[in-house]
Amino acid sequence: MAKNGLDEALEDKMSAHTSDDDAHFAGSNRLFISVWVWLLALTGFEVFLGYKQVPVVYMLVILMGVSLIKAALIIAYFMHLRFERLNLVLTIIPALVICICLMLLVFFPDSFRAKDLRSTGPPPAAAPAESR
Repeated sequence: MAKNGLDEALEDKMSAHTSDDDAHFAGSNRLFISVWVWLLALTGFEVFLGYKQVPVVYMLVILMGVSLIKAALIIAYFMHLRFERLNLVLTIIPALVICICLMLLVFFPDSFRAKDLRSTGPPPAAAPAESR
């Protein structure tokens, strides 16, 4: 029995769907172990940096950068978002933008106001007048 065009198109689509599943490969144990080793090494670097005498600003910038790299590795490989569709990413980005805007508009101005309210201690005592 000869196949018509519709059956051939359906068969091509089914074979393309199975090849998409192969492209959606989530990784092997070797991949996950190597990511885990990188996370362990980055954590060791963070702990090592904590014992070094580095200016606070430099330390915070380095620690934030390393933490972002670690978060990206965890999200990409252990939460399997590296293989997700663009739609999922497009739902995460607006939430991130809203969180950043709320931090800039609500949290930071209030913290700066609270910093100005901080007490500097008792006023200095006036020097007693000398009498002769």
